Amino acid sequence: MEQSSREELLEKALDTHWDVIVVGGGITGAGILREAVRRGLKALVLEKKDFAWGTSSRSSKMVHGGLRYLKEGNIALTRESVHERENLVAELPGLVTLKRFVIPKYRNKLLSGLMMHAGLIIYDLLSGKWRKHLFSVSEMKKQAPHVAKKGLRGGYIMNDAVTDDARLVYRVLTEARAEGGMALNYCRVDSLLKDGQRVSGLMFVDEVNGNEYSLKTKLVINATGAWADQLRNQVIKINKQKIRPLRGSHLIFSADRLPLVDNISFMHPEDGRPVMALTWEGRVIMGTTDKDHPHEMDEEASISSEEVRYLLAGINYQFPDLNLTAADIISTQAGIRPVIDTGKADPSAESRDHLVWNEDGLLTVTGGKLTTFRIIALDTLKAAQAVLGPLPEIKKKRKIFIHTEKLPSDGVTGVEAETESRLWGRYGYLAPVLVQQAEAGELEKVNDTYTLWAELRWAAKREMVVHLDDLLLRRTRIGLLIGEGGKSFLPQIKKICQSVLDWDDRKWNDEETRYLKIWKQHYSIPQ
Repeated sequence: MEQSSREELLEKALDTHWDVIVVGGGITGAGILREAVRRGLKALVLEKKDFAWGTSSRSSKMVHGGLRYLKEGNIALTRESVHERENLVAELPGLVTLKRFVIPKYRNKLLSGLMMHAGLIIYDLLSGKWRKHLFSVSEMKKQAPHVAKKGLRGGYIMNDAVTDDARLVYRVLTEARAEGGMALNYCRVDSLLKDGQRVSGLMFVDEVNGNEYSLKTKLVINATGAWADQLRNQVIKINKQKIRPLRGSHLIFSADRLPLVDNISFMHPEDGRPVMALTWEGRVIMGTTDKDHPHEMDEEASISSEEVRYLLAGINYQFPDLNLTAADIISTQAGIRPVIDTGKADPSAESRDHLVWNEDGLLTVTGGKLTTFRIIALDTLKAAQAVLGPLPEIKKKRKIFIHTEKLPSDGVTGVEAETESRLWGRYGYLAPVLVQQAEAGELEKVNDTYTLWAELRWAAKREMVVHLDDLLLRRTRIGLLIGEGGKSFLPQIKKICQSVLDWDDRKWNDEETRYLKIWKQHYSIPQ
């Protein structure tokens, strides 16, 4: 049951004639791979950095139906989103979890409150589930004891789901691999090959060994999200960028400093934008911003000082007695949304729907959101039929996650029920193997996180970890959940990496230096 090494996978990739090569290893690329292989296609994903390195590990962690789309009158997108949310909640307990969000209701906003209540009713009707929508003042004070009390008239209840976005990407990739799909990280696509005017393959550099390779394929799919225009430039001269890169940034606090009974959503006092604070991995993540991102796209995104100020102002407005400051922030994250540019002055007014189009044999898909990755994948494959010919059951929505197998009982695994569910959601049919391969003491949690030491060993051994930041920022989220990126636990992590990855002291020192530099520049508050 041992997985092939990255080197073995690369060799196999070079010996295969692919039907489809997907460029981009985020949730969109993973979803396309999943749906392509189940329809009999030989499909490969190439990611220039690490899987989920970009937008797909830096979201608000929500699998949501998109209440804002309902407000904009986009009922079709809302219905599609809530159905996909409900499917993911049903298929992935332990990874995608339905959670309650409360929205405080205040005396001077009764008209907007009535509209909110009506919207929440429609929201639930579209999902086919009926849930409670209102809190009394006393219930609101109990569920949100630190919320601003002046003018409080109760609250509204919104039901949406929360996930670990990076783990969701890897779980989708795991399902695709189980049916013959392949994905390689750190493979940078530098140019496209053409047969006449049409794309027929690509050239890529393996960032690990430094070698350049070429691959032929029937179809190249550009699923690079916010980076889509870079690959499009290989095919046509772009007079106007199709993508408007928008940065969304978040703050992460301890649950002690920002205690929540229920997640909360509220309007920011400065611009009326909805912002949220939600429990995630034993912490509270708060965001998000929506700013044009004018920086170089190949540079890792970082929160700005202004965004820190804006988010702190919002959370202190809603929780005035907590007096949160920058010193309370454990970490930050910033991601770039792949939004289609329609020229609107307000970034938040741009549509979050997705588009698929063909340019000389390069099929580009961008836009959309985490929740609807399967819909995006199916729409992409529908468009791919112009090149590949008819595909079986292209309109049929089947379960995404079918490779499952129950964990042994608690008495065998030695883990509590909540941890068992968590492992089940993240690793599926491989979870029993992870537990069985844990070494002494590795079924214990890392500090006060939910992450087991065994997960670090498993990821290092089985999940194509190339750099330390792959392990601590995406395969696990230790770097976001523990102060200073988990620096105090690096000696223990070193032992795992050296035994599993064969990193000698020099290699470890290089990786440790690299990781701490990345964390300080891109996951802490700006200096």
